[in-house]
Amino acid sequence: MEHPGENNELKLWEDAGFPEQVQDPKLMRLLMKGANNVLDVMLDYKQLMFAESSAMKIIRTKLEILDTEFKMTHNRDPIHSIQTRLKSQASILQKMSRRGIEPTTENMERYISDIAGVRVICGYMDDIYTVEKLLIEHEDIELLERKDYILSPKPSGYRSLHLIVQVPVFLPGGVRKTKVEVQLRTIAMDFWASLEHEIRYKKDLDNKALLKRLETCAEVIARTDEEMQAIRVQMEAQENPTKEMEQILEKLRRFDVPLG
Repeated sequence: MEHPGENNELKLWEDAGFPEQVQDPKLMRLLMKGANNVLDVMLDYKQLMFAESSAMKIIRTKLEILDTEFKMTHNRDPIHSIQTRLKSQASILQKMSRRGIEPTTENMERYISDIAGVRVICGYMDDIYTVEKLLIEHEDIELLERKDYILSPKPSGYRSLHLIVQVPVFLPGGVRKTKVEVQLRTIAMDFWASLEHEIRYKKDLDNKALLKRLETCAEVIARTDEEMQAIRVQMEAQENPTKEMEQILEKLRRFDVPLG
């Protein structure tokens, strides 16, 4: 018995150029159901990545605003630069495979916290904790996880402050709470981490002597960070009280801070 619409389905597949041997109505319905399911998965993944991208932009915007406000108040930037990235599908699946997690969109959202990443580069170590405090003070940001590799560096010498935060993303279908990884480090820490990653992973490094030298470099850079911060603090403490004209000029400099 023919199903209503079978002729339409047959015409659709003929128009699509499929050979006669696969134009059986039952086979066509099976294939269409499979294609429909695949498209549902693809669209779910697309929607997840859109939410992740939106959350990343929200965090970046908040950081840019607090940096500008800090400069208006203190006449210096706590943030040197901001970098953002979305994990590739291959990178996400590799991570899930290593952890033994079934590769579904639901599991990506539940178990992978760094699909969206924001890296904040600061001038000084105390700026890192200042930026963290100002960011977490936002009522709509929830801190889920915090790892301080500055106070407790990794054995390799790696230093950075890692935060997993959750921010609401307002979509047509409703609010979607989305996780973002925020890494905060100094310029010096970023310099070491970037080169160490290239040397260790790109060159497949397994030489204990060279690894020890990398660790020593991290310690030297950490001491440099501490010394640079100490110099800045000492200079700020030794500044003489400004005269009235200098106060006016200082306020004018703050007024001239770009807003965008």
